[in-house]
Amino acid sequence: MRLFITGYMASGKTTFGKALANKLEIPFIDLDSFVEELTGKSIPEIFAESGEQTFREIERDALRKVVEENEDIVLACGGGTPCHFDNMEFLNNRGITIFIETSTPVLISRLQKESTNRPLMAGKSDEEIRKKVLTQLCERLPHYMEAKLKWHGDDLENEKEIEENVSSFVSSYPSLFR
Repeated sequence: MRLFITGYMASGKTTFGKALANKLEIPFIDLDSFVEELTGKSIPEIFAESGEQTFREIERDALRKVVEENEDIVLACGGGTPCHFDNMEFLNNRGITIFIETSTPVLISRLQKESTNRPLMAGKSDEEIRKKVLTQLCERLPHYMEAKLKWHGDDLENEKEIEENVSSFVSSYPSLFR
């Protein structure tokens, strides 16, 4: 079983994905971490040295490598992964895509707190982050909406909420998780 978690930056993809993989007892991989492992560079370093286009090409190749090498996996994709090349079609053809839909105010709040860790938000003021989120969400939402399943990401703040959220998700799709 391949489960691909998609959604905007700070939507809770990694948090939800780790908990889901743990519950299902299958491996978890974060695509950004995998890219960093493959390249020996952090995502911000790749962006700074080579630009977003090169990063997206590396990301696409890493995505294909992870999928090719894993039959059972929960993969947390980067926020832009489904929006470039034919990545969303690729994911939908090779497993179950899950869009973690998180409200805009929650995304903005999370990103304002952790902007230094996000290349597309680094160095931006709170207002610039708000504008960037609103603009990118409009661009990316059509890609995210191609996911086979949707789930809410606002309540992924503490361990109890995460466990309840994942349990609720699994019980919502009994035919998938027997």
